[in-house]
Amino acid sequence: MTYFITVPSPIGDLTLTGDGDALTGLYFSTGPKARTADPVWLPDKGTLAEAVTQLQAYFAGELRMFDLPLRPRATPFQSRVLRALGEIPYGELRSYKDIAEEIGQPKAVRAVGTANGNNPVAIVIPCHRVVGSNGTLTGFGGGLAAKRFLLDLESRNLGLRLSN
Repeated sequence: MTYFITVPSPIGDLTLTGDGDALTGLYFSTGPKARTADPVWLPDKGTLAEAVTQLQAYFAGELRMFDLPLRPRATPFQSRVLRALGEIPYGELRSYKDIAEEIGQPKAVRAVGTANGNNPVAIVIPCHRVVGSNGTLTGFGGGLAAKRFLLDLESRNLGLRLSN
């Protein structure tokens, strides 16, 4: 059973999904990977309340690390990439190459990019902190403006300024 709730955010509405025990998805209302609620999903009756609370705290600059049970659907390779993404500290950036090296597959840069782009729990698993090797912003499911917003939010909260 999949439950959902749609919540407003500074980057547009976000649709969260869960299975009653864990967060299984976070989807954007805009951008290349925009998604709305599937007709078979059931309205959430409170099981996603903590995820909503933590997202609101994140956008308010009060939360730097999410502490939620997660159950993203992913292949074993994607799961390794998602774990590596989860280790990127708040306000820091990594390249796809950095992630490929971190998971012990330095030649799998494109596969890392694909796994990053298919992250089913964006923001919570911080795929927005991954940039091109030259530091440029690259694709993001919610669009590059949303990625820029998230990176600027984090850098402001750390007293940093990003150049891109």
